[in-house]
Amino acid sequence: MIRLPTNHSFPDRLLKLFSWFCGLLLLFFFIYLFLDIARQGLSQITFNFLTTDPMNAGRAGGIAPMLVSTLLLLTLCLLVSLPIGIASAIYLAEYTDETQWFARIIQTNLNVLASVPSIVMGLFGYAFFVVALGLGFSILAGALTLACMVLPLLIRNIEDSLRNIPDEYRINATALGLSRYRTIFQILLPMAARGILLAVILSIGRAMAETAALLYTSGYVSRMPESILDSGRSLSVHIFDLSMNVPGGEQNAYASAFTLIVLLLMINITTLSLSRKIQKGAFSEH
Repeated sequence: MIRLPTNHSFPDRLLKLFSWFCGLLLLFFFIYLFLDIARQGLSQITFNFLTTDPMNAGRAGGIAPMLVSTLLLLTLCLLVSLPIGIASAIYLAEYTDETQWFARIIQTNLNVLASVPSIVMGLFGYAFFVVALGLGFSILAGALTLACMVLPLLIRNIEDSLRNIPDEYRINATALGLSRYRTIFQILLPMAARGILLAVILSIGRAMAETAALLYTSGYVSRMPESILDSGRSLSVHIFDLSMNVPGGEQNAYASAFTLIVLLLMINITTLSLSRKIQKGAFSEH
């Protein structure tokens, strides 16, 4: 008789220790990075820094235009990518079989697109949105390029969240006479809300940290945008410019990086809180 290892076996303890070590190592790197940026940039954070325009090539002044451009880019990116991503994931998870050749081709292409370097996506955005569609260097062109970048990530994560829901829910909904439309939108999507919002968090992180693609699409101008057809500099592009091209701009670069990290943390915490509320509501109803 073969005796299976218990939770107290040496390999299990070793694996648990290794997992804890890797998790603590990642946490250490994040805390070290955050504290280093905070140490060098927190002193620069003032109300005027967040609400005024940059001066002297960014060495002085604030980051108000970059904040507005970043939020516009992120909002437009999500407005475009979320409906397409959710609809595509529903199609792949609920209307196709993983073993079908068509589904396999789509999933393979999504994996390839997810691994395409951002500089390549930037060149695509420049050739298609900026030149071919005539949008020029604009926030809209940058947001559409970012949407193309985050779509594969959104689709695959939302698809996995839907596929992980047990089939019993679909069978019970059919037995109760619910249509597929009502089953998807009243049962499956609320139950997959946490996975969907986690996919949104990953997409937000990639979009807000993107630099290379935006250099070719949204532009380099540091003035306040008047519309989505105006050029706008994101925070990540501003940090790159201050640290690489502006002598003496390091302090404002650190302050801009600290602002970007805090903004990401706030969005992530808000999104996770929203996902818990949606999931609790879904389970309380069903």
